[in-house]
Amino acid sequence: MSSNPVAATVASLMPRAKEELTELVAFKSVADFDQFPREESEGAARWIADALTAEGFEDVALLDTPDGTQSVYGHLPGPEGAKTVLLYAHYDVQPPLDEAGWATPPFELTERDGRWYGRGSADCKGGVVMHLLALRALKANGGVPVHVKMIVEGSEEQGTGGLERYAEDHPELLQADTIVIGDAGNFRVGLPTVTSTLRGMTLVRVRVDTLEGNLHSGQFGGAAPDALAALVRVLDSLRAEDGSTTVDGLTVDSAWDGLQYDEEQFRKDAKVLDGVQLIGSGTVADRIWARPAVTVLGIDCPPVVGATPSVQASARALISLRVPPGVDAAEATRLLRAHLESRTPWGARVSTEQIGQGQAFRADTTSPAYRAMAEAMAVAYPGQEMQYAGQGGSIPLCNTLASLYPKAEILLIGLSEPEAQIHAVNESVSPEELERLSVAEALFLRNYASGAN
Repeated sequence: MSSNPVAATVASLMPRAKEELTELVAFKSVADFDQFPREESEGAARWIADALTAEGFEDVALLDTPDGTQSVYGHLPGPEGAKTVLLYAHYDVQPPLDEAGWATPPFELTERDGRWYGRGSADCKGGVVMHLLALRALKANGGVPVHVKMIVEGSEEQGTGGLERYAEDHPELLQADTIVIGDAGNFRVGLPTVTSTLRGMTLVRVRVDTLEGNLHSGQFGGAAPDALAALVRVLDSLRAEDGSTTVDGLTVDSAWDGLQYDEEQFRKDAKVLDGVQLIGSGTVADRIWARPAVTVLGIDCPPVVGATPSVQASARALISLRVPPGVDAAEATRLLRAHLESRTPWGARVSTEQIGQGQAFRADTTSPAYRAMAEAMAVAYPGQEMQYAGQGGSIPLCNTLASLYPKAEILLIGLSEPEAQIHAVNESVSPEELERLSVAEALFLRNYASGAN
């Protein structure tokens, strides 16, 4: 790969890339301002705005989106008559979870065993750096041959839809011929992959109430209806015996016909404990890319330490439902809420509240942009052919952009391969992947501009 001038330039820029990612990771930019200071997110946004300005972007702006966060926008003019490509990433990150579980501090980029560790290193601050590397490599080798718009979101991990609503209110801002979403990942390190489908998602909060107040479990237990027990019962109804998701009225037997995911490799990637079975039926790819998946994200109830012998009067949970392509997220939300309400036992009072939603996404992989990316990846990853995979996660903005710009081609690439452990403790990025994907993106922009097939 080093014989290619673009690749050689990217290789020379990697020390700078590490310095920049170190600076970005240091911002505790979790867009939940009940947990983390707003100033951390605002600092990250300013850093990105300054970086875009330094690269010659025009109209650089911090966009105040309706959910109270900021997205960063800039426009880099290209040759007259050139196509326009929108590059997307997000700078907000998941909370670090158990900081004691990290081998090194989550907001300090740390090199270990050939990888760079830190919250957001792969998801998705590394994506910001990837875009910058690709553009710098082109500028050093003849110039950027397309108009480039960059949008870096500030609340993607929260699912609060700020940028989606902003884009809907300003439809001209992000209009482009092709959109590169830098928030996906290769199927595994060294195997170039575009993500052709995304599951959608819905978040629902459910609350169960049975008593005016907690009661002594010795004096009243056995007859007094326990809200926590009722909640556990209704949550259990969301899964079949084999662990498959079962929401009344929701299709659960779709199949995936693309790249398959070996079961033993999945067990290794997911770090499943010895002797513990996988859940669900069908192939692994069916389960994680083509079928719905429910997850209980949290339960409000007394912690074990300090618990008293009480029958609980109230309990609530936050439930995530991943929705496969072909299923309308709004309908899935309706079915989930109806299921929770109808399955709650003992006449307990139940209320549900939708707090987030995003549609699933399916790309047109026959488009010229995909051919241009395939050629680019073949150079960036010698001897490898570009693969198409699904992704179980959700990027609601994809469907918003697809609806706003139906003629635009949308490609999903990124740094979140299995070893990255995004959303978990000890998230990391492979610097080799960062380098190769930056080369691939740069060559893609050149191929796409020339109309290469």
